[in-house]
Amino acid sequence: MNTRVKIDKAQPAVYNAVLTLEKSIHNTVLTAKHRELIKIRASQINGCAYCIDMHTRDARKGGETEQRIYGLNAWRDTPFYDEQERALLALTEDVTLISKGGVSEETYNNAAVVFDEEYIAAAIMAIVTINVWNRIAISTHLQPALV
Repeated sequence: MNTRVKIDKAQPAVYNAVLTLEKSIHNTVLTAKHRELIKIRASQINGCAYCIDMHTRDARKGGETEQRIYGLNAWRDTPFYDEQERALLALTEDVTLISKGGVSEETYNNAAVVFDEEYIAAAIMAIVTINVWNRIAISTHLQPALV
């Protein structure tokens, strides 16, 4: 499968705006570990091979364990994630699958127990941003490099 259109070349201003959004997420209160969990989980849900590859590599470089990365698809059924991570993963799923009923009161309230509004806002923006990247990569057929 070949890459269709190179968005960065065909629409550089718009692509750069998304890059600026991505960079701004790195300047929030969101921890690097939480950012990568969000990126991996949303990418799994969306089926974005390019982003799954990129963000599992980034997570490993940041100290994330193989066990926790492999367990993300079944995070509710493992003891690998703490209360904050569980709240974050549930929020990631609800925002990513927004058409299936939005963010539930339970999900939001669970997040509000362990995070303040600033952290929740940063998490939502990170979730929205990775969903943008997933849609770009999937619609243009970006492929991970074979290593």
